[in-house]
Amino acid sequence: MPTKDRIQMRDPFVLRHDGEGCYYLYGSTDPDIWKSKGIGFDVYRSRDLEEWEGPYPAFRPDADFWSDKNYWAPEVHAYQGKYYMFATFKADGVCRGTQALIADHPLGPFRPHSDGPLTPRDWECLDGTLYVNGQGEPWMIFCHEWVQIKNGTVCAVRLSPELDRAIGEPVELFAAHDATWVEAVQSVKHGSGYVTDGPFVHRCADGTLLLLWSSFRGGKYAQAIARSASGEVDGPWEHLPEPIYESDGGHGMIFKTFAGDLLLALHTPNATPLERPVFLPLLEQDRRLKLAE
Repeated sequence: MPTKDRIQMRDPFVLRHDGEGCYYLYGSTDPDIWKSKGIGFDVYRSRDLEEWEGPYPAFRPDADFWSDKNYWAPEVHAYQGKYYMFATFKADGVCRGTQALIADHPLGPFRPHSDGPLTPRDWECLDGTLYVNGQGEPWMIFCHEWVQIKNGTVCAVRLSPELDRAIGEPVELFAAHDATWVEAVQSVKHGSGYVTDGPFVHRCADGTLLLLWSSFRGGKYAQAIARSASGEVDGPWEHLPEPIYESDGGHGMIFKTFAGDLLLALHTPNATPLERPVFLPLLEQDRRLKLAE
């Protein structure tokens, strides 16, 4: 069984399965997610977060699936007795977007649930994540990509109770340049712009609502935190002045182990094919998160 330092993966996402006493690890697992044709998503399973069974094929597209590239950032949530994968896809002439898939078990097989992307069809979007508020209303938080609008944004849209369609129009939560620590990136294809990547919501024990997200500082991928002043998804969101991690890693999520420890999962370094999943211990303190020393 491979250890996580031997698993090439971007955008790691961990699902804890209480009934089985194990963890499932998903991520962008195609060998080159930038250039090669999309293969699908793999999943690994572990009881100790060190040795992982797999990979198992969680999703493989049917021949008539609309997307053939950029299979990115799958995350899986248990919801109303099923398992829902939110993942990003793209095709030539079609905007990148996040679609919902469904399965009866964390191993899959996952099959399309929504009719194409849940994100707006004329927006280049990515990295949708599920958030269910205190009233039980599901939302998807996602990024409107900088390659289209230069100053990337994080947005939220209400979902149907079935998670198969968006309800209403997206609401912008904040833009990348709202955070003073963010620096522009340069791309031969897209020019200069400010990146938003990988949003993930975390509710602290004291009720504080935090949002992890990633951008760039000093030419390196970095993981940062925004905090909702209202405690609700519509904010307003205030940015903590310094990233929580800036050693060329990001696209994080937070999960709690069976022992009760809080861990940040992210990938580092941000370079293909060297990226690996990393788990870092976290502490909640003063309405924020910090890496445990």
